[in-house]
This record gives sequence, C-alpha cells and structure tokens, in this order.
Amino acid sequence: MKQKPYIVIMAGGIGTRFWPYSRKSKPKQFLDILGTGRTLLQMTYDRFREVADPERFLIVTHKNYFNLVLDQLPELKSDQILCEPLQKNTANCIAYSAYKIHALDPEATLIVTPADHLILRENRFLESIKKALDAAQEEGHLITIGIKPNRPETGYGYIQYHEDIQQGPAQKVKTFTEKPNSKLAKAFFESGDFVWNSGMFVWKVKSLIDAFKVHMPDVAEVFEEGMDHFGKASEEEFLNRAYTLVKNISIDYGILEKSNQVYVVLGDFGWSDLGSWRSLHEIREKDEHDNVVEANGMLFDTHHSYIKSDSEKLVVVQGLENYLINDTENVLLICKLDSEKKFREFVSNARKRGEDFV
Repeated sequence: MKQKPYIVIMAGGIGTRFWPYSRKSKPKQFLDILGTGRTLLQMTYDRFREVADPERFLIVTHKNYFNLVLDQLPELKSDQILCEPLQKNTANCIAYSAYKIHALDPEATLIVTPADHLILRENRFLESIKKALDAAQEEGHLITIGIKPNRPETGYGYIQYHEDIQQGPAQKVKTFTEKPNSKLAKAFFESGDFVWNSGMFVWKVKSLIDAFKVHMPDVAEVFEEGMDHFGKASEEEFLNRAYTLVKNISIDYGILEKSNQVYVVLGDFGWSDLGSWRSLHEIREKDEHDNVVEANGMLFDTHHSYIKSDSEKLVVVQGLENYLINDTENVLLICKLDSEKKFREFVSNARKRGEDFV
C-alpha cells in the first residue's frame, strides 16, 4: 500500500465501569490509568504514529471533550477533532468519520480503534496492523483484528472463521456473535474455534460505505447528506439534526454480524481493552496475595482485591476477597471486583444524589 492510512480514534465514551475514578467530566481515555505519564488516548496516538503522520489522524469524541483532546494531542488541528452532539454508539461514530474522510479522499484506507486499549507487544501489534492493511485493499473486504480468548468473557464479540478460506493474511469470518450470554461464551471458549473481536478495524473507506448502504441504509442516507456540509460552517447544524435521526447501535450489530465480507487477521500482542477494574487488575503489578494496592494501604487477610486511593489517608483493609475499594474525590466505592455489570446502576443512582458524584 503506497498511501498511509487514516487513523480514526474513538474517544467519546464515559468509562462508566471505571467510575468513580473515571468521571463524566474526564473519562478514562483522558486519564493516566497505567501510571506511564501518558493518558490512554495519548498512548493510542503514540502507537499509531508508527503507521501514519499526524495530519491523517481523526479523533471522534463528544463535543464536551473537544478541549481535552486538543490539550492532550496538541499536534492535531481543531478540524481533526470530530465532535458528536450525542453519544449514539460506534456505528454512527464510524459512519461520521468515514463519510467525512470519503469527502476528502474516496480512495482512503481507514484504521478504526478505541482510545482505551492496552498493547503490551507493540512490534507484534504493528505486524498485525500491516497484514490487515494489505488484506483491506481487496474491494469490499472488512477486516477486524481477532484475539485468542483466555476466559469465557460475555462483554466481547466472538468470531468464528474458516481456516481454509483466506485472503492473503486474513481468514474469512464464518460467524460473528456480539456479546453472547455466559452459557454461549463458555461454549465458544471451550471449543477453541473462536477469537475475540478486538474492536479494531481496517477497511477501504469505499468498502465500508458500501456496507453501510447495504446493511444500514438509514444511516447511509443520513450521512450521505453530510457530504454537502463537512468542512463548512453548516457542519455542526447538520450533525445536531443527523444524530437525532439515527438509532443507537454498534458497528458490530449493525454491519459485522450481517456482512459476508468480514475477514479476520489473528493477533497475539498482549491485548486488553481495559474495560473494567477487573481487566485492569489482571495486568497491574500485584502483591503476594494477588492484590493491587495503589494507596497508602495496610492489608490483612485480604486477597485478589484492588485498593486505590487518590489521597494520602491510611487505608486499612481486613478480611476481604475479590473486592474493589476506590476512594476518589467525593466518592468512596466498595464493591465486588467482578461486579462491572452493576456499575450502570451505581452511576444512575449516584446521579440522583447530584451530578457532582458522576
């Protein structure tokens, strides 16, 4: 591939499962969660600078986070930050960026990535991305990066592929199942025939737009109209109208489960989506009792827990197993470490006490 790809970083989420450390005013992608001196957004940008120049990056985020993106990525110009008026999931986020790029360069290739992934082996990661870029040049093909699962996780999409049908380094997807129930996830995991969908995609912009026309014609129709507004003063007004017309749906449900043009490139590069406290616990340094302690802490008879405090107060913990304690700003959270499915309820009820708590 002669021309460098465009990099679309999706950075509009509110990081509910990392509450109360992640807040609506500053979600997890804008935080230095790993203690590296760089936020998750900055780390994602750094990673993809290996394959694209700064002018080929687009950050899609909620309009409230425009200044946060600009502050954290000063190399970018303001028109490279695409501001959504409403959070309407990944299908619309990706459609907005794709139609905007198509207006600039109809022959472009896109890499789409969330802003909050951890990649431990970046050289291997770049090898997988280059393979995906090559595979995406085939007309109509939609490429996803697949990861070998290490547990029956219900929060990811599962990909089954044809081992004998290949397009260069990519293998044709047989089935794509988004977020199965626990029984199905266990069956997928134990079969050994499935990989996780990493949420990173590579495709020619024309291939993607064609897929929108076939599988999500309502979205295609809305964003096709935007071609007359992108880059003009009327763009914001168009977006405000457009986002009231489209439904809240992921790219996985909207296109990938339906299309027979999806291919997967297998990746093994130490991947985590950092979607919850439990996933962060997996990759953080632990004590001899499997505890992550990011606090001035004293622990007794405590195992497989995560203790985090932003203050210097002494945190004394006794007799806990599989617990999260997070003392951040004006919220103290104590719950089971693996209770991420409860976090929407936590946040919803905290909001009733006041917006300052979320």
